[in-house]
Amino acid sequence: MTSEPNWSFEALWEHVAAQAHGGKNGLHGPKHWQRVLNFGLRIAAQSGADPTVVKLFALFHDSRRENDGHDPEHGARGAEYAKELRGKWFDLSDEAFEKLHYACTWHTDQQHHPDVTIGACWDSDRLDLGRVNIRPEPKYLNTEVAKQAAVKGVEKFLKTGFDDGLMG
Repeated sequence: MTSEPNWSFEALWEHVAAQAHGGKNGLHGPKHWQRVLNFGLRIAAQSGADPTVVKLFALFHDSRRENDGHDPEHGARGAEYAKELRGKWFDLSDEAFEKLHYACTWHTDQQHHPDVTIGACWDSDRLDLGRVNIRPEPKYLNTEVAKQAAVKGVEKFLKTGFDDGLMG
């Protein structure tokens, strides 16, 4: 697990969000990233995924979309954007960065991955499919916590987390 970084995630967020396609209200823009971040941090806390990679995935995975429709290369562009900003706006070990890069690049093209951090990244994005009226299905999720959130209700997961026995 990566320790908390010595850089400002908030400043990085503002820098990336200022350049988002569709502004702050785009279907794949900062409001979506924030929900992915919220899901991802809850998943990481229960699964052992690297929370720093999960946070950066939330920010970069859709950051280079050119539109809210069909844009098959957006993940790879987001991964390359993260590569451009690494060392300038944030630091990450090579191993952690490889996970971030892979997760961003393949988040729409692959369903499952054996690495818990990559799986948590993808699950955090998929749990936000309700924004386009799609209910996440457990068979497309990687972590047990995300599967339970999909079964028991994504909104409940966001509002109450695990305090009410959601995972029990």
